[in-house]
Amino acid sequence: MIRWKLPLLLLVVFGYLQYALWCGKNNVYDYRDNVEMLVNLRADNEKLKARNEQMFAEINDLQRGYEAIEERARSHLGMVKANESFYRIIIDSDTKKQ
Repeated sequence: MIRWKLPLLLLVVFGYLQYALWCGKNNVYDYRDNVEMLVNLRADNEKLKARNEQMFAEINDLQRGYEAIEERARSHLGMVKANESFYRIIIDSDTKKQ
């Protein structure tokens, strides 16, 4: 009688563990989704780190020298120096098509 109870008990335990592995909470599919999400978050994090480094470099340029400030004033604010002429070239839409 004991001979068949132990294998049956082991089979039931094995079945429960398989169910938990494939269909229970934190199963194999959840693990795979979490790994994929982690890879995506790390890629996004690397992009944000690169952007932050670029911003810190720009901040250092602005703090150290007037050339970066002058370039920023010219490009963003449209400022010109004294005794300097500013020319704006407007392309005619008719000549642009040809």
